Formats: sequence, structure tokens, C-alpha cells
Amino acid sequence: MTIAYLDCFAGISGDMLLAAFIDAGLDLEILKKNFSRLPLAGYEVESHRVSSNGLAATKVEINVQEGQPQRSYQDIKDLLAVSHLDDDIRANALAVFTALAEAEAVVHGVEPDKVHFHEVGAVDSILDIVGAAVGFAFFEVDSLVCSPLPMGRGWVECEHGRLPLPAPAVLELSKEMEVYGVELEQELVTPTGAAIVKALADGFGPLPALTPSHTGYGAGSHALSDQRPNMLRLVIGRESDSIEAHEVEVIDCHLDDWAPETYPYLCRRLLAAKALDVSLIPMQMKKGRPGFLLRVLADSAHAHLCKQLILDETTAIGLRFRKERRWTLPRRVVEVSTRFGRMLAKEVDTPSGPRLYPEYEECCRLAQEQGVAVQQIYHAVLALNDR
Repeated sequence: MTIAYLDCFAGISGDMLLAAFIDAGLDLEILKKNFSRLPLAGYEVESHRVSSNGLAATKVEINVQEGQPQRSYQDIKDLLAVSHLDDDIRANALAVFTALAEAEAVVHGVEPDKVHFHEVGAVDSILDIVGAAVGFAFFEVDSLVCSPLPMGRGWVECEHGRLPLPAPAVLELSKEMEVYGVELEQELVTPTGAAIVKALADGFGPLPALTPSHTGYGAGSHALSDQRPNMLRLVIGRESDSIEAHEVEVIDCHLDDWAPETYPYLCRRLLAAKALDVSLIPMQMKKGRPGFLLRVLADSAHAHLCKQLILDETTAIGLRFRKERRWTLPRRVVEVSTRFGRMLAKEVDTPSGPRLYPEYEECCRLAQEQGVAVQQIYHAVLALNDR
């Protein structure tokens, strides 16, 4: 699985993410080819290299040469519907605009279809969002993880006038996202940037376990007063073995009206979704009813899917989750020879040295093949540690 990680140490905007994709290797000509599939005209796209605090980055410039009409959410949906973009690119772009429309609708007290985009409806913002969707498709990203977002304070001038920071739409979009405040009177997270994260990110936290293949730095448009480089860092890589993740999300729920015979099926689905561990604990609940505590461990790249599965497959109507650190011992699967035959086992590097542990499925397989009790297979593997 390919994971993209957004390191938002200076915030995020649409043009910063687009520039980061280009810096990571997205071909500008491929980007322009996709832009030509939109019914838009009167603009030019350029990119150039810049530097801040000794870090090289890419800056994207979208120069609009013609006047543009004000566009509503419905106009954007119609524009994407008649475009010749690939389905996945169109779907991701529409998801971002939908998140924006829903946030703006709450802020302004109107229905989403009545929302009129001002800055976001301009050509440059449309191309930023579509370009980000092109970037995800180009790198074949399967999962997006984002660092917590820094929120500045102060004021921003927009079509509606002077608004406090974080912008109201950004705060609405940030519900259920991880954010923190910083002592900077500047806009760090734009509505477009927040909407991209809201619509497309699967989780928040530190860099997940992956093997990096591409890194890109996308530059913002202004210098930050605390001297930090105004850049977004994008890391793309192949998923590493998530069992070694050192920070995990612990997902809990209480169940007292659920058919527990479906637990084995739920467990298989969660493990297939890359849950690290699944457990079910009997407990006494309110009104004297027997119930269960369902607990799932997952890394940040897979926690969101695990939550969806729990809500789909159980009677839970809410979940609790928190981040915890953990320490795991290095391990690997090895082939061993026992008096019953060859089989796979787990070799773990313990503080006192390597130790073999039986693998349940392998023990069952060999026990059935040899017609012996499974406990004999277990003892045969453990006996290898005494040699």
C-alpha cells in the first residue's frame, strides 16, 4: 500500500500541496494535460524553485488572464461533471468541494447548494484542488495521513470582509481533526487546505511506518514572522510492516445488544483492514446487563477504516479512541524443522536472546497432517529453544 504523509509544520494550502506534489515528481505536463480536461480558460500554470532557511522547494503560480464568474457549489459540480477527468480524480475533487460547501453552509446559515464560492471558486483554487487530486492519482496513493494542523490567530481579509483566524470555515472543517494553536498572527491553514485534509485524510498523527520513495516541499506565498520556512512537506512511500508502529490508536466501544457470534467474522475483517490487535472482554454493564468491551489497536494509516468497520458490523453508535505509545520486540517468520515435519514459527529477539514461538495456524495444519494432538506440535517447537 502506498501512503502519503502531510507534514504540516507551517500549515497547508491548496497551492502548497500542489507544489509539493510537483516537487516530489509529478510531471507538470501531466498536470497541464489534466487541467485541459476542465472547461476552463484564461490561465497559465508555472512552477519554479525557491529556497527558505536553506531548504529548496517548489512554488506554483497560476496566473489568471481573464475575468472569471462567481461560482456556486452547483456550478462546481456541473463543471466537474462535464469534464473529461478520470473518475477517481473527479471523485476526489468533488469530495473536497463538498466538504467546503458543507462547512460554508454552516458558517453562513444556508443550504450547501446555495453556497457561493468566492476565493475558492476562482480558477486558481479550482486548479489547486483538481491538481491535488491528480497528484494522488499519479502516485497511486492508497492512504493519506496528516500531522496535526497548526492554527494561527489574527485576522484575514476576504470577500466577506475582515474575519478572525482561524477562518470560520477552517474551524468548521477541523471538527474531528487534530489541531493546535500557535502564537502567530498569520493564516497557516486555508479553507482549501483544510477541505483537502477533511475530505481525503484517513488519520492524523506522526509519520506512519513506511519506506519513503518520494519527498516534496511546496512553498507558500508569504514569509512567516517566527522565521520557520513556509513550506508543506509531503512524504510518499510504501507501507512498512505496521506491527512495528510505535504509536497506535486504541479504539474502544461497549456492546450490550450485539450478537457476539458474529465476532469471529468482525475479527477477520478488522485484521484484513490491518488492525494490529482485536480483543473482546466480557463485562457487566448498566442495569445489570451482560456486555462486552471491544478493543481494537491500529496504526494511524488504518484506524479510520477500522472505526468504520466497527460501526458497520456491530450495534455500536459511538466509539472512544486515544493515542498510546508501545514497545515491540523485533520478530520474523522462520521455517523450523521438528520431529513432525517442517513448519513456520515466529522468532522473537527478546532481551535474553532469540526465542521461537509456535504459530497457531501452522500447529493446527501439522497436527492434522500427522494425526497428533496440537499440543504436541506446540511442545516440539518450544523444545527447539533448549538446543
